[in-house]
Amino acid sequence: MAIRRYRITVNGQVFEVLVEALEAPEEGESRPQAPPSPAPARAAEAPPKSGPGERPGRVEVTSPLPGAVLEVKVVAGQEVSPGQVLVILEAMKMENEIIAPRAGRVAQVAVAPGQSVSAGDLLVSIE
Repeated sequence: MAIRRYRITVNGQVFEVLVEALEAPEEGESRPQAPPSPAPARAAEAPPKSGPGERPGRVEVTSPLPGAVLEVKVVAGQEVSPGQVLVILEAMKMENEIIAPRAGRVAQVAVAPGQSVSAGDLLVSIE
């Protein structure tokens, strides 16, 4: 069984994952072609890392898809940690958790429950 290594960027963070095929195809079955390995990310493309207590500039968290704001989980001035849920957005009858990409203080909450948003609309600013 072959193990393939992939580099994936999610919300500006680069992750490396290993994928292992668990089953061999049955005799006569065609094996799906694996996508070509992506080119390694250049160091300049990686987000800047900050040390303990350091915070880079303001980050604007935008809506990844159109939908309706169900719940806002933070308020301006609140400290947040990476991965903390900021907003719950309903799109196509699914609840989507919009999370903080990094630690910081909420500078602005730009939406309210019940509000409709389009892809790319500002939800929350973190500084």
